[in-house]
This record gives sequence, C-alpha cells and structure tokens, in this order.
Amino acid sequence: VLRGALGLILFGLLMGLPLAIFSGKYLGAELYGMSPYNTTVTAISVLALGLSAFFACLIPALRASRISPVEALRTE
Repeated sequence: VLRGALGLILFGLLMGLPLAIFSGKYLGAELYGMSPYNTTVTAISVLALGLSAFFACLIPALRASRISPVEALRTE
C-alpha cells in the first residue's frame, strides 16, 4: 500500500516541478524583487509536500497492517 502511494507521490512531484519552473518564467514579472527560480524555496516546498503526502499515506497503511487478513475478509 505504501509503495503504491509513494509511487504516486513521486510521480506528482516529478510532474509538478517542471510545471512550477515553467510557470515561474511567466509569473516572474509579478514577483517584485524576487527571483522566480529560487532553488531554496523550491526544495523546501518539494520536501514539505512530499513529507505531508508520505505521512498522509503512512497512517492508513499502519492501521491496515494491524488488522488480520481473516478479519478484513470477514468484513467484506
């Protein structure tokens, strides 16, 4: 469960990062006194989004791992 979620997180971050850089090129005129290609801000935002998505997937995965397979099949 966690491996599948991490694949989706990685896919989303890899698709969103080039889009963010591309849109920074067009929104650069709106950022007064700032560079649209600030690597520190980009790295912190990727890290924050990745970690929050990881913990959002980790909690249900840990909860699902505590239940026995027989009990899970009985409720289906």
